Formats: sequence, structure tokens, C-alpha cells
Amino acid sequence: MDPEGRQLQIRGIGLGNWLLPEGYMFRFERTASPRMIAELTAQLLGPSGARNFWKTFRERYVTTDDLRFLKEAGFNTVRVAIDYRIFTPEDHPEVWLDEGFQLLDALVDDCRRLGLYVILDLHGAPGGQNGENIDNGWGFPWLFESEASQARTEEVWRRLAARYRNEPAVLGYELLNEPIPHFPEYAYLNPRLEPLYRRITEAIRTVDPHHIIILGGAQWNTNFSVFGPPWTDNLVYAFHRYWEDVTPELIRPYTEFRDRYQVPVFMSESGENTDEWIRDFRELLESEHIGWCFWPYKKMETASCVVTIPVPEGWETIQAFAEREERGYEAVRKFRPDLGLARRTLEEFLEKVQFSNCRPNPAYLEALGLSLPATAER
Repeated sequence: MDPEGRQLQIRGIGLGNWLLPEGYMFRFERTASPRMIAELTAQLLGPSGARNFWKTFRERYVTTDDLRFLKEAGFNTVRVAIDYRIFTPEDHPEVWLDEGFQLLDALVDDCRRLGLYVILDLHGAPGGQNGENIDNGWGFPWLFESEASQARTEEVWRRLAARYRNEPAVLGYELLNEPIPHFPEYAYLNPRLEPLYRRITEAIRTVDPHHIIILGGAQWNTNFSVFGPPWTDNLVYAFHRYWEDVTPELIRPYTEFRDRYQVPVFMSESGENTDEWIRDFRELLESEHIGWCFWPYKKMETASCVVTIPVPEGWETIQAFAEREERGYEAVRKFRPDLGLARRTLEEFLEKVQFSNCRPNPAYLEALGLSLPATAER
């Protein structure tokens, strides 16, 4: 329900790649995780050049212009995928980074002025909740094996909740994105998920009694059997489904859970498919009064997003280097692109990511039941 007591139908989009880069959005395959992409840019530009690159990238990738476009197109919510490392360095838990919080503050301020809600989504938790590139992990969901990582996750959320406890633009806190992969050898971790959610929720409630807590199921947010009855107020349960036949059976486990416990459910991520599939899934969700948040807002040269980034000149050379299997110092020395070309190409990329240089995908918006704003036609 919104603050006026009306039912809120979430129509959201995921702000992926901004605060947790993913290789496929750069058209990379082998160089998949934020750590790997950061290493690549340091190899291409040097450490100081890479720092400048990422500072500019974060300043330009999501701006007031992007958010205004989303509001005018008909979205009412943005889901921000966050790597905890923007707030605190992985190897220095005692250090907190003002610039990371300030990036988020600026987004929240813009969204408040524009009338958009914000969902804070911990995409990369301490230790990693799934061990894959999408949590910037280390090959295993160490979060569920490490007391230190769990305590640090509590502290990250406690600080975020203290910062935004009185912020009406923040709709809720999505505690973990896609925890515990589907691999059979990880099934023993499933009973650890809900107790961890309880622990994080208790930490949040010490500073923020108000905001919604969003809980994703195990096995990439698909499995709700790990949940018992809701243990507190203001919980929402989030599911993800990708690349499956769109039938009522696809979401039946979630509607049955909703009806059994009388709690809201929410489709917090899906996409990466044809416009027809997006339309069919969105219509199925709306037929059951389920809010949605598709993925992602922006990536390079594709129709499966809201706006697309044009490919910079010379990008194929960057891609070829990123895809090399050899990773040692000798390989970098032998195969690294010319420094001038790398600088020009990455500088052009930073120009292309700005909203004014991106191309909207009207058919994707239409599949979401939205439309291209007249102010964005070009």
C-alpha cells in the first residue's frame, strides 16, 4: 500500500551495471565480474587511469536525465543493484567510503523530486550470496559459511537503514539478490537462509522500524519452500523467473504462498528475452496483481533493455583482449591493445553511456505496457 492507503502496483526497472558492473553488459563473456572488469581497465589504462574511468562511469551511467526519462515513460520504481564494496573496501571492514553513500544519496534525492520509488538491492553481499559473477564472488556462497561475512552484512544494512529510515522515496530493502545457486551440492545451505534474513532484519529494525523488507527465495530467488510463516510485519517476498514458458503454473508457487500467508509477493527481476516474452510475462503478473521490476535499464547494443549504449569505435579490440584465455603478465604485455587506442575507445565509451547518446528501445517499453516519452523521441 502507498502512504495514502492505495494499492501500489510496482512498475520497476533494475539499474544494473552501475554500482555492480557485469561483463555481458559490456559485451564481454570471459571477463564477467566486477573484479575482472576492474582488472581489465587497470591493464588498459593503468591504476590511476582506471580510477578516473570508474569515477566518471558512475557519474554518467545513471543521471537525472535517465531517471526523468524513466518517470516520463511510466515507471514508478527503480531497483538499484549494489556491491557492498562501494561502501567499504573488501579488505578493510573498518573503513567506510563517503563517496559510495553519496552516489546513492544523489539518486535517492533525484527520485524523490521526480516521484520515483527506490528499492535498495544488495546484489553483492560480503562473502557472496551465490558465488557467481553477479555477486562479485569467489566461486562459492561464502556468506553462509562465514560469521564475519554475516556480521558485516548486518552492519552494511544497519548503516543503510540508519541513513534512509526517514526517506519516503526509499520503498524497501531487498536484503540479498539471488541467494544460493541451484547446484545440488549447495542445497544444504537452504536452511541457513531464513535465519540469516531474520538476523539482518533485526539489525535493520534497531534503527529503522518503518521500511519494507524484501526477501528473495533460494536457488536464484525461485524457491519459496525455504520460508516458514512471516515472523514480522512489513515483509515482501520476491521471486525471479527467466527463460521459461509463460503459463499460470510459472508463478503458482508464489501466488499460493501469498494466499497461504496473506503477504505480498513481488517479481523483482526478469528479462533478457524477446519483447513478446516480456509482454506475456508482464501481463501474467498483472493479471494476478503482482508488481514487477524488469532487468536491466541500460546495456550495450541490444534491444533487450530500455535504452541501449552504442558501441564505441575500436570496441572489438577491447573485447578481443577481454576474451583472451591467457591472463598472465606476459599475455598482457604481448596482447594488450595500443595505449592510445584503449584510451580513445574507453573515453568514447564514457561519452556513449550518457543518456543523451543512448538509444531508447520503444518496442521494449511497449512490451512493458509503457511508451516512449515525446521528449525522448529521436
